[in-house]
Amino acid sequence: MILSSVTTEPRDAIDFDEFFLAHHTRLIACALALTNDRERARDAAQEALSRAYRDWSRVQRMDHPAAWVRRVLVNLLTDEGRRDRFHGRSQSMVDTLHEDTPPSDSRLLAAIRQLPIRQRTAVVLHYLDDLPVEQVAVAMGVATGTVKATLHQARATLARDLETLR
Repeated sequence: MILSSVTTEPRDAIDFDEFFLAHHTRLIACALALTNDRERARDAAQEALSRAYRDWSRVQRMDHPAAWVRRVLVNLLTDEGRRDRFHGRSQSMVDTLHEDTPPSDSRLLAAIRQLPIRQRTAVVLHYLDDLPVEQVAVAMGVATGTVKATLHQARATLARDLETLR
């Protein structure tokens, strides 16, 4: 929910509006790259932002509120994936892409979507969301060395998979 900047809401709510407008689209793009499902991406981004709004008085005082929201987003999608596997539903990786995606990117994005969730998350946050390794580590809740190793494994897997597609 976006609050109007002309309301008499407390300053916290107006600050959240600015935050929402600055980060909403990127959160959806990040979730879409992780899930390849527009509805799940929108739902996860909305839930992460709803939690930020609920706790905005605390979140806004953090050094990096966007990193906190990104971490919530990753956790939501990870938990959802665990629930899906627990209940026996498969997480299908559909090769169709968002209609705005250039065709030249389709092979790479399809290969990224085939990576294990941890590698996929690291790749999406670092290369697609353009976060430094340190912020990826915060979002994933792991050490920076773990992110570096995970990215190395992901690059090796992608190189192998893309080579076999030639």
